[in-house]
Amino acid sequence: MSSNLSIDQIIGAVRDLEGALVVAPAVGDAEFPELAWGDAFFYYAPDGQMPRNVQPYGTIVTKNYPDDAASDLDPAGRWRVNIHVDRATFQALTDPASIDPATPDVVQPHPVYGSAGWIAVVNPGRETGDTVLRLLREAHEAARARFDRRRPA
Repeated sequence: MSSNLSIDQIIGAVRDLEGALVVAPAVGDAEFPELAWGDAFFYYAPDGQMPRNVQPYGTIVTKNYPDDAASDLDPAGRWRVNIHVDRATFQALTDPASIDPATPDVVQPHPVYGSAGWIAVVNPGRETGDTVLRLLREAHEAARARFDRRRPA
């Protein structure tokens, strides 16, 4: 990857996946808490409806949350993509011994949900852009497989 990925590029790549639903609350969207405005949440939802009983497989956050400020996302232009990955991928891509959650363009454990198998990348770019897109595709496929297993026969 030759340059930084944009939020719109990531959202577009996810929207292109079959059965993907991107929930991106805009400023003033009364259906969602104000804190979620400007962020994006990725689901496998072939019916186009936001699932009520599953977590997203990926998110983009554009600001610090009350319990999640270590990535320093409040300055303009800083944001983070978060992706749920399997244990082997998590172990292969992260080094918990050298964590600075504010460092851009590095795959690292999510500062709050790393123990649950989430990775995080602040401002993905040259070093991580291709990996982020691949991991989102893989997380989408894993969400599809979970959906298929839960579907009545």
